[in-house]
Amino acid sequence: MTSSTTTDAQTPSTRRRRLRAPSFSVQIIGSLVLGVLLGWWALSMGTVDDGTPEGGANWLTTTLDTIGSSFVLLLRTLVPPLVFTAIVASITNLRHVADGARLAAKTLMWFAITALVSVAVGIALGVIMRPGQNTTLDIADGSEPSRTGSWLDFLDSLLPANFLGLGANTSTQVAESGSVTASTSLSFNVLQIVVMALAVGIAALKVGRKAEPFLTFNRSALEIIQKILWWVIRLAPLGTLGLIGNAIASYGWDLLAPLGTFAAAIYIGLAIVLLVLYPVLLRINGLRVLSYFRGAWPAIQLAFVSRSSIGTLPLTQRVTERNLGVPSAYASFAVPLGATTKMDGCASIYPAISAIFVAQIFGIDLSVTDYLLIAFVSVIGSAATAGLTGAIVMLTLTLSTLGLPLAGVGLLLAIDPILDMGRTAVNVAGQVLVPVIVAKREGILDEEQYRAATSEDLFADDDEAEAVVEDAQAESRTPVTVGAPTANDAPVHGDADRRS
Repeated sequence: MTSSTTTDAQTPSTRRRRLRAPSFSVQIIGSLVLGVLLGWWALSMGTVDDGTPEGGANWLTTTLDTIGSSFVLLLRTLVPPLVFTAIVASITNLRHVADGARLAAKTLMWFAITALVSVAVGIALGVIMRPGQNTTLDIADGSEPSRTGSWLDFLDSLLPANFLGLGANTSTQVAESGSVTASTSLSFNVLQIVVMALAVGIAALKVGRKAEPFLTFNRSALEIIQKILWWVIRLAPLGTLGLIGNAIASYGWDLLAPLGTFAAAIYIGLAIVLLVLYPVLLRINGLRVLSYFRGAWPAIQLAFVSRSSIGTLPLTQRVTERNLGVPSAYASFAVPLGATTKMDGCASIYPAISAIFVAQIFGIDLSVTDYLLIAFVSVIGSAATAGLTGAIVMLTLTLSTLGLPLAGVGLLLAIDPILDMGRTAVNVAGQVLVPVIVAKREGILDEEQYRAATSEDLFADDDEAEAVVEDAQAESRTPVTVGAPTANDAPVHGDADRRS
């Protein structure tokens, strides 16, 4: 009977293991495949008649768009409090990490090194493949963008307009009846939040013991925010389905035809950076390439479908710490900084090839000085546009610096969402890579954890904690004995008999 009791007591854990869902990576891959199928189905359904020449989105496209945009919105909503509380905590924790200032300097140095090599790859591909001379687009198809990048944007990005780094955008629409509808949307500047968090964290260190209640509250808030974030991250397979499905339904692949060589050059460049440059850097620093990709893959996948480094930030930080062994005190500083300034895809590969494309299509010859300017803008310019979003802003900064026509940007807008998926994936891969390399060179990387990196560790702590609680609850409901009483049960039954 005793063995039967032991078996029954272990049933909850056994059942949990037996009913365990597929791994996170498998769920994401399955959602990608299903999203592609649903996207093609929605694309084949065509548009609906809504009174406009181009028609409106069908019900399936609308559904996919709603699912995907809702998921990204949930992530972006939680990014500001996550960045603020994580950086404040990291500043105070850096007291226990030797040479925190040197860590920050080396992080920026490696940002620059990888950006420089990436832009060199982009320039080489642009010169070799000559995408501007292998297109059917006409110069007349181009138009200047409404927003351009500027070197002064860096100062604007550093100086917060308010404590929360929030901004408001107001847009108006005029209906056919003449009525005017105004709407206001709030946005946030991550770099401004980083600056404010750095100031608050340093001030808390200077205040000393009087700041302990605030720091305790900040740590508690960070734990709560991270818990909510992981509830949202668990929805990533559903968000992936909506995002990739909507991308295919909205843009298709036929738009690539006039810009086939250009798109191929971009994706070849991204592949070289991701699959050649990054592995070489890892091997030079004595790190296993397979472990890096196993650990970082969940964030790279989500970045590809969400097209948002900021939206992927929570997962990027999680895989950097949990899967790849970078100390939390350092990762919570380096990863948010990288999400705003580390963009090998958007700020290096893309503007380099695009600038050469624009020069070629307008018949402008670039000199060696122009190519050096492209490299300079790619390495330094990402900081100048750090408070802004989108590779288009970085491209306009590059074109204006070189004196090239900004109208060339309009030629590339049609396929920008398709290119943006690959660009963002490489951005996030680099944002994980640099903290890993710096931590390894500084001797603070948990190499055992790095070597054992797997995407299945993402929710390990959460699952184990839930398992402990569930087992405790199950044990409290499990009878002490099953069947005939044992010797240890005799006093209990004797007391019951006397009470009766």
